[in-house]
Amino acid sequence: MEGPVEDRLCGKLKIGCGLHSYNLRDVFTWSLLKTILMGQVLSLLICGTAVSCGYLVEDKVETPMLQSFLNYALLLFTYTTLLSTSKGDRNILQILKTNWWKYLAMAVADVEANYAVVKAYQFTTLTSIQLLDCFVIPVLMLLSWFILKTRYRLMHFVAVAVCLLGVGAMVGADILAGRNQGSTNHVLLGDGLVLLSAVLYAISNMCQEHTVKNLSRIEFLGMMGLFGTLISGIQLAVLETDAVRKIKWNFRISMLFVVYTLCMYALYSFMPVVVKMTSATAVNLSLLTADLFSLFCGLFLFEYKFSALYIISFVIITVGFVMFNAIPTYSALPEEPAEASDDPNAQSSLDHLLLSTDTDTQRTETLTAVAAL
Repeated sequence: MEGPVEDRLCGKLKIGCGLHSYNLRDVFTWSLLKTILMGQVLSLLICGTAVSCGYLVEDKVETPMLQSFLNYALLLFTYTTLLSTSKGDRNILQILKTNWWKYLAMAVADVEANYAVVKAYQFTTLTSIQLLDCFVIPVLMLLSWFILKTRYRLMHFVAVAVCLLGVGAMVGADILAGRNQGSTNHVLLGDGLVLLSAVLYAISNMCQEHTVKNLSRIEFLGMMGLFGTLISGIQLAVLETDAVRKIKWNFRISMLFVVYTLCMYALYSFMPVVVKMTSATAVNLSLLTADLFSLFCGLFLFEYKFSALYIISFVIITVGFVMFNAIPTYSALPEEPAEASDDPNAQSSLDHLLLSTDTDTQRTETLTAVAAL
């Protein structure tokens, strides 16, 4: 009887972890590879914004709200214009009439998250920012669990822990290399701003996931461009008028603004595509490598010291990301009718997986009972 009982316990453990009926061929698919590559493209875009910001700071240009405003204005010019030409129930007037306050709240969270994390550099260290910024992942998982009703398996929590271990290796390399940039004037204030930005990013990303999976990417970006431009424009006029006036414009500074704006625009345009394929949590895990790409660029551009821990950190984060995406999450929401589903094939596959899991579990229990007889 020991053999069947052990098999039964192992089977339950596999189901709990999400490993049931999976093999390496099921895990390492083209879809997973595409997800990994697209996530790293997002990280490279963030790296582009970080490098351009670094050069702007060298030139004594510190205008985070102006940089955000240019990005939102470009989103307004393209996606809001495109949305305004659409007809039917989801035209821009109908959206504003029914859901304007939701998109306003979403834009406030996004704009203030960007501003808070940039402002934190004035009060705390880079090490604190890198560590505390990871707070967005547990907050996002918590929000997804209670609001989006996303359910995670044990493997997903292990994967997140592995990714955070990789971040720890990266921070350790920074400390050993003496890269403790930033300020220590008001550490508690700076750390508080980072935590605030993490919570706001989590709210914004959760709303983005809900919108792009249930409505449309164009609607999300169009509304973000409209309200983001409005909010950042007001803050720009109030907070940065003098800073903008003091900028000594030349070709170099102009090109840095162009590079930053185009990278941010591409990031905002491309990120909903990846979120729809995976989830906001998975995307944020992939973005953990953005700091590493910035460090690799810094080796050549800013003469940073190299450490083997950077490579180890990249590998660990990538392994954690693969682990997270290898096992699908599932929803606790009631099943929709087949005709209401946006992706009937995906729904069919999920149903098949759940049915096969139940069947295999019943088969194991039956064999155990027969063996007992």
